[in-house]
Amino acid sequence: MQNTYSCGITQTFAFFCIFVSPPSMKKKVTIKDIARELGTTYSTVSRALNNAPGIGEEKRRQILAKAREMGYEPNLFARQLRQGGSRTIGLIVPRINRVFFSNVIHGVETIARDRGYSVIICQSYEDRTREEENIRTLISNHVAGILMSLSRETVRTEPHMEILRRKIPFVMFDRVFSELETNKVLNDNFHAAIKMTEHLVGQGYKQIVYFSGPTNINIYRDRLAGFLKGMEDHGMDSANGQILDNVITREKGKKETDRMISKGYPFDAIFAASDFSALGAMLSLKDHQVKVPGDIGVAGFSNEPFTELLELTTVEQRSTEIGQTAARLLFEEIDSEQEGMNKEIIIKSKIIIRNSTLKTGKHEI
Repeated sequence: MQNTYSCGITQTFAFFCIFVSPPSMKKKVTIKDIARELGTTYSTVSRALNNAPGIGEEKRRQILAKAREMGYEPNLFARQLRQGGSRTIGLIVPRINRVFFSNVIHGVETIARDRGYSVIICQSYEDRTREEENIRTLISNHVAGILMSLSRETVRTEPHMEILRRKIPFVMFDRVFSELETNKVLNDNFHAAIKMTEHLVGQGYKQIVYFSGPTNINIYRDRLAGFLKGMEDHGMDSANGQILDNVITREKGKKETDRMISKGYPFDAIFAASDFSALGAMLSLKDHQVKVPGDIGVAGFSNEPFTELLELTTVEQRSTEIGQTAARLLFEEIDSEQEGMNKEIIIKSKIIIRNSTLKTGKHEI
């Protein structure tokens, strides 16, 4: 079974197997316990459990069966130290309860399992201090490599430079430091935003409001740049709509849409850098009895599960593929033992056109 460890997570027991032994738990089964039960030696049991030579197949099967029966769990970290290398990698994400990151985790674990590695999963909860604690924890656990996506608050590279100084294989994905010389796996946010803008303009929308995210994060900078480029390519500029900064939550999307409607601000479409703020916009429009897409078109970004139910036009980021690609790149660095790898892989996004923007009924993309 693939082992997954949690890193400083105390409220996600449903997601992870946390290896903690409370006082009420019965004594952990050891190799010596198995040897005593079978009337054999410690070294014989150890060879069987580690698939080492010098032991017959029948004896090995007998020992493995007894180990399962007794509930034996190997001490992976001790084994790694004896073998002189770690078989564990670390993964830091802002939150696991976002579909994008849960899919990334799935992709990483798929590749790690095939390589015989375990994964320690840490959450920063969008907090830079906790992210730095996660980095220190993974370093102290002597992981073979680290994958991570930055928190919303992270602005300084010093804690991440420590990973490189210690020569730990390192891959950043999705939210990255563009200037940091390390491996990166990125979504093509720029061209996806251009294509979405082209779709909206092609549907006849002329006054497009853009809900931007915090531009200290590369993905939101790229999405905004793509929107502006798409508008420019069609002879339009931001004066044809409005750019609202840091609107990525449902609450903020609803609040800003309520405000625009109450003030009579002219707009005929909303392109949100987040599906959640697009959801907030649609809730506001419904409250004000504004038809979507009859009166206003709405598009989001990320293809969250609820978007299909809302028939919301959005962007599929292929997050499982991002996780798999990031893991493969990490293992490439681990295997090559090459220091200072600085590859960048870009995963192309897919525009998903649904009813929320289909003013003309045409699918251009």
